[in-house]
Amino acid sequence: MKQTILDSVSQVIKNSDIVLCVLDARYISETRNLYIEEKMKEMNKKIIYVVNKTDLVMKLDQKELDKFSPSILVSCRTRKGASELRTRIKIIAKQLEKEPPIYIGVVGYPNTGKSSVINLILGRKEVAKTSSVSGFTRGVQLLKFSEGIYLFDSPGVIPATERFTDLVKLAKIGVKTFDRTENPDLFVHELMKQHPNLFEKFYKIDAEGDSEKLIEELGRKKGIFQKKGEIDADRVARMILRDWQSGKIKAK
Repeated sequence: MKQTILDSVSQVIKNSDIVLCVLDARYISETRNLYIEEKMKEMNKKIIYVVNKTDLVMKLDQKELDKFSPSILVSCRTRKGASELRTRIKIIAKQLEKEPPIYIGVVGYPNTGKSSVINLILGRKEVAKTSSVSGFTRGVQLLKFSEGIYLFDSPGVIPATERFTDLVKLAKIGVKTFDRTENPDLFVHELMKQHPNLFEKFYKIDAEGDSEKLIEELGRKKGIFQKKGEIDADRVARMILRDWQSGKIKAK
């Protein structure tokens, strides 16, 4: 993790009275950052977990959700949870033993939808610029929520290590997008292990849990070949990742 990014996020947390932790509904626990949460607790900050992209899952794990309190379920695409989130912010703001102005920090991994959550809260389109590309939000912006209440927007937080398991997580949630991921076939293999039969059912291919077989059969089905007539496994794997990251393939 670049020190400048960590410094920026830490500064936002330090200057905030309430911090919104944005999580991906498909990977709630994986998109939390315990280090950042400990920082917030040490500074006695009020935390609201915002579980975003709920439209990309068929069913949420209630036991997992119970670990995050208070939590608000939202979908920026369908605007689900917008009113509840705004209300919760105002309630907690009133409970603070502090005169205005009150500041709200927004933190989370890139591509969990921080900027979209800010737009959802403010109820206006493109108040904070949004992009599906990691790192698009740069620096810190200060945005007015209501009289005496302001939001900070900060860069996303990326884990310091890049072991394979970390890279898989980053690819799954879209931090490393399908077109920039190295060895996409490895990520497809890992996703298929974690979601048995999901990809076979979506593509209507009986791959028996074998990622190589899925890529091979899907390549033939879609006509994705190299010049020599061989399946272009790299392109097929990236297509699968694109379908996953865009939400076409929904987690159960």
